[in-house]
Amino acid sequence: MPAPDGVVVATRDRRTRLATTLDRLAALPEDPPVVVVDNGSRDGTASAVQATHPGVRVVALDRNAGGAARTVGARALATPLVAFADDDSWWAPGALERACALFAAHPRLGLLAARVLVGPEGRLDPVCAAMAASPLPAASDLPGPRVLGFVACGAVVRRDAFLAAGGFHRRFGVGGEEELLALDLAVLGWGLAYVPAVVAQHHPESGPRAGRPEVQARNALRTAWLRRPAGVVLRRTLAAHRSWARPRPLIRAARDLPWVLRERRVLPAAVEQDLRRLEATG
Repeated sequence: MPAPDGVVVATRDRRTRLATTLDRLAALPEDPPVVVVDNGSRDGTASAVQATHPGVRVVALDRNAGGAARTVGARALATPLVAFADDDSWWAPGALERACALFAAHPRLGLLAARVLVGPEGRLDPVCAAMAASPLPAASDLPGPRVLGFVACGAVVRRDAFLAAGGFHRRFGVGGEEELLALDLAVLGWGLAYVPAVVAQHHPESGPRAGRPEVQARNALRTAWLRRPAGVVLRRTLAAHRSWARPRPLIRAARDLPWVLRERRVLPAAVEQDLRRLEATG
């Protein structure tokens, strides 16, 4: 019988760091199946994984799909639950077993946001601290505080729910891609919960990657355009115009308008209300 949890690792040009992640995943007592989705690496990542970790399935893409590579990996797995890892993160021993039990006990749970510990010193990721203090009303059918966001490398999803919501948007790359997926899961009626008893380790390189803040800002604006009411869209667009010192990011964002208008679906009132509760305390 296949394991209930599989792990998807998206990577690009980081074969050495990826090898450490795969060693950690291979040592887990749960022995999950692992799929590596290679985002068009030029450093021989795919062949290196096949040579050093023959039990790992590799899906080699001919381009950089960013965060959407995780969706490709989820489609390649046959497990009912999918845990995500980056090429510099891994799951703590026992974490996936705990997650599996929680999904079995809570049928409405669509996404479990784990406690992410950063670096060798194990600092709590600031997003996790915010999720722990979520102001959203508690739900008795969820195993922890309700949330509308998560850290991708510390998330476990119900595969069918994840794919029904569309997975990670193919245009968002990496940087703030989680919010849109969280909203779309909530629209479909799935619960998202922060569960600190499930732990992931994240050992990133020091400092943000080049261009990441711009990508995050652009994706935040895209998410508003795609899902928020007109008044919120106007306020967010004006705020972006004021905050971006150079016009280039806003011009790039404006080029998205044709596909944004095609895909725009305003949130139901209940989800919009929850989102405003979060923004009021953020």
